[in-house]
Amino acid sequence: MTTSQTPMIDIRHFSMKFGNKTVIKDLSFQVNHGEVFGFLGSNGSGKTTTIRALLGLYEPTGGELLINGEVFSPSGSTTSLGYLPEERGLYKKENVIDVMVYFGKLKGMPAQNARTWSLDYLKKVDLADKATTRLDKLSGGQQQKVQLGVTIMNNPELLILDEPTKGFDPVNRRLLMDIVADHQKAGATVVFITHQMEEVEKLCDRAILLKDGTACAYGTITDIRKKFDGKSLDEIFITVYGKNDPPEEARHA
Repeated sequence: MTTSQTPMIDIRHFSMKFGNKTVIKDLSFQVNHGEVFGFLGSNGSGKTTTIRALLGLYEPTGGELLINGEVFSPSGSTTSLGYLPEERGLYKKENVIDVMVYFGKLKGMPAQNARTWSLDYLKKVDLADKATTRLDKLSGGQQQKVQLGVTIMNNPELLILDEPTKGFDPVNRRLLMDIVADHQKAGATVVFITHQMEEVEKLCDRAILLKDGTACAYGTITDIRKKFDGKSLDEIFITVYGKNDPPEEARHA
């Protein structure tokens, strides 16, 4: 049984091995209800492994990973969840509105409700004229907006967003950040995985920074900056990883 004191996400002494390689080492942290939580670290730091174990895609070597006090199960959990993975998955030969309605129905929405919601969302993200366009005819950024819409349909209690602004220009990045903020105001909990440190400073209440499967920093953004003598999160990232290992976005700029 969950209570208002139960964290939305509770990771307890989580460890993960693949063969002889230890990827996560005794990791513990919590995500509170209603907050935007930054999940940070370079590629290979353990972020994706943790999320996959949390969602039941990996069996943990040790520890517990709980959502609202229970092990997550797609068919049995009481918490509604929206997950935007870094690897996108849409039916690119179908048109936008049909794909969105299909996913809405999978989430339990009546078809007409899913269509109405989808058309409203497409208008909000400047894609109203693309509703009957095949997905493979859209740009990467436009497809990303559709994928985000599928993720947030039916207003899930927990949103896990992995690199949601990847490939976005500043205008569309701001639009997405506003959408995330709106969902938090409506009561959603948001886990935000990104290499854009300025987004973390603007959006996140708290964060954790992983390196080699362990936490280098964890707490409020203010507390993390104090731990590193007031440095910005960008500077902290470089301090932790070294100047030769900048965030992914910088490597591909």
